[in-house]
Amino acid sequence: MKHFLDYVVRSLVDNPDDVDISETAKDGETVYRVSLHPEDVGLVIGKGGRTISAIRSLINTANKTGDHLAVEIVENA
Repeated sequence: MKHFLDYVVRSLVDNPDDVDISETAKDGETVYRVSLHPEDVGLVIGKGGRTISAIRSLINTANKTGDHLAVEIVENA
């Protein structure tokens, strides 16, 4: 799932080399923290949060493990 998320996010941003995704799992929940270049945060979030909402929907639809998956956006300094 991490590779799929990485592919989708890198396809959207202007600085794909600055994308870093970390994965944390506990208590039936997996959290993906996506670190981005500051200029790319708006591209991934989208107008009114539509793009990140669509990404989250794709991730949860493709989920076969039954765990709850969360995606968080983190801006690199």
